Amino acid sequence: MWKGVVGSVVAGAGLYAARRFYRNWGTSKEECETPLPGDELVGRPAVQTTEGIWIDAPASAVWPWLVQMGQDRGGLYSYESLENLVGLTYCNADRIHPEWQQLAVGDVIRLVPRGWMGLRDGLALPVAQIVDGQSIVLRPEPGQLPWDGVWSFHVMPRWEDRCRLLVRSRTRMRLPGEVLGAELSGPVVSLMTRGMLLGIKRRAEQAWRAA
Repeated sequence: MWKGVVGSVVAGAGLYAARRFYRNWGTSKEECETPLPGDELVGRPAVQTTEGIWIDAPASAVWPWLVQMGQDRGGLYSYESLENLVGLTYCNADRIHPEWQQLAVGDVIRLVPRGWMGLRDGLALPVAQIVDGQSIVLRPEPGQLPWDGVWSFHVMPRWEDRCRLLVRSRTRMRLPGEVLGAELSGPVVSLMTRGMLLGIKRRAEQAWRAA
């Protein structure tokens, strides 16, 4: 009995330490607490993360990379070899594609291809809000996932040739077990989000210098 209790305490402590390391990577406390477009769609979330990165390019040079995101479009710019290792068939773009530069509320950004892991329709999140040149907010349709939430991207000008890119996730759970599942998957999600931020940074800065 005591071994089980001790094991639970150790596992909980390990999860807490990992959580402090990976959550809110690259952001300040002020950024984590600042309201962003889309926050109002999920009030009092059980889990919220905000991750960010500095990009040495203007916001206008970063925005096109966000608009063309999607498994069937420009990719998510993360670790392509890892994505494809699990059958996601990503091909992350290294240039801006004019044919993918139209995005509006109601459009979908595909994350998982059709048929992956037995999911007939895969996984594609609708655009719930869009602030041109600034924010894209994704939110699953009711019943699409076991939980409700938003996944949002925000590019913020900082001087003429520099900007901040923030990615925020707010999740509202229905059952206690879902919170545990979200916490356990947190490190993996954070790793891929960090890869996305670094991938966008590299692409935007290279394109801006070339221009």
